[in-house]
Amino acid sequence: MVKHLRRARPIPGGFAMTVELMPGDVALGQAGDQLKTLLGSCVCVILTDPRRTVGVMCHIVHVGKPTGANAKNTAFGEAAMRDMFTRLRAVGIRPEQCDAYVFGGGNMFPKLFDVRHVGDANVDWVLDFLHDHGIHVIDHCLGGNGYRKVSWTVGPSEPLVETVFAEQEGI
Repeated sequence: MVKHLRRARPIPGGFAMTVELMPGDVALGQAGDQLKTLLGSCVCVILTDPRRTVGVMCHIVHVGKPTGANAKNTAFGEAAMRDMFTRLRAVGIRPEQCDAYVFGGGNMFPKLFDVRHVGDANVDWVLDFLHDHGIHVIDHCLGGNGYRKVSWTVGPSEPLVETVFAEQEGI
């Protein structure tokens, strides 16, 4: 479930909103809104229009396309990206004109998996999907051992990414 927290700081046209995305969530924000999430092997994609007036973020847990009763489950990459595209089009933004930021795909258990792990598969799927849809990735922080805290205030500034290494945590 997405948590929406109102801030007291007014912005033109209303109040800025902080949205904390949990695994499988998708959220759209307007200029001044803050979108944030915590990632392990999952991957976060941020799509934004070139003027940075609108941004949409997702927290992908599983690669590929969901089937059957899970067909619209945005924990899966295909459903999450389609949901992002739908939200962007609803506010007049064409997804293929957006810039992308991609974060996550960490190896949460480096002492158990020192070769290909689930985070690698998530990263590969997301980058292939964005490439296939002509969406340019302007920045990324991917792979490695550990998790990431991602926070972005929709606007001209870059997303903030803090990496916490699994080895430091004794994992």
